[in-house]
Amino acid sequence: MSEHADNPDEPEIPHNPSSPEIPDEPVTPELPDNPSSPEVPHDPDPANNPDTPEFPEASAVEPEDNKRRTRRSGPVTKGGDKRAAKQLFTRVKTARGRKTSSTLWLQRQLNDPYVKKAQMEGYRSRAAYKLTGIDERFKLLKPGMRIVDLGSAPGGWVQVALKKGASEVVGIDLLPIDPISGATLLEQDFTTDDAPDLVKAAMGGKADAVISDLAPWTTGHKNTDHLRIVALVEMAALFAYETLKPGGFFIAKVFQGGTEGELLDQLKHRFEKVRHYKPDASRSESAETFLIAMGFKG
Repeated sequence: MSEHADNPDEPEIPHNPSSPEIPDEPVTPELPDNPSSPEVPHDPDPANNPDTPEFPEASAVEPEDNKRRTRRSGPVTKGGDKRAAKQLFTRVKTARGRKTSSTLWLQRQLNDPYVKKAQMEGYRSRAAYKLTGIDERFKLLKPGMRIVDLGSAPGGWVQVALKKGASEVVGIDLLPIDPISGATLLEQDFTTDDAPDLVKAAMGGKADAVISDLAPWTTGHKNTDHLRIVALVEMAALFAYETLKPGGFFIAKVFQGGTEGELLDQLKHRFEKVRHYKPDASRSESAETFLIAMGFKG
């Protein structure tokens, strides 16, 4: 075999018996030792001490299996890059005296994109994006509207209504709410007998919209919690019947299967359209959805 076969960059030339034999290439004279390199002792065994040490060829192609896999760049698809999301995930360590449920809640909050977005855009809660999602879908909020917000703490929905140009917003919640310019905020349990009258007294007239994010203290028992939220929706709907202008709309949070039975029949009788909708900002693992009743008939 020709000596050129050891070089993968040069193709092997087949032997032609009619061609004159090419003499071997002259041996390259041995270069003097590098004085800075340590002297390696000579091993008399030629198998362990070949005259020409074997080095990997510079032009050798790395096997496909050993190639380092690099991440391809490109647009982020829906759902994002799972590896990148894992790298950005913030894990909360347990602390003495902190319950596991509190740790999980804090961890979820720190990794919730709507929580971060609310902080950047100045909204008081991620719930603001539930109302903006509903409005993007149904185009309900208009400038100059008078809006009542039931269960308004900490004030995210009030902020959205004002940003959309509402001329008057009245909010009520049993929890204290920091003042919001342009809104009247009442600290009162809406389920008490005098609460609806307090809200009506704070309003300057009939409402264009009644929006309710009321939710009961949950027990963990699904049927009980469902009955409690239905009772709140019925109370909010009754208030809407009494205060809405013709053509107004009503939004309320519901759970599980949505609004059913007699209440749903009443809403369909009182409004032109009734829909259930779950905005993107509503967590996928949550059973909540929203009732949207449009076109109040009076």
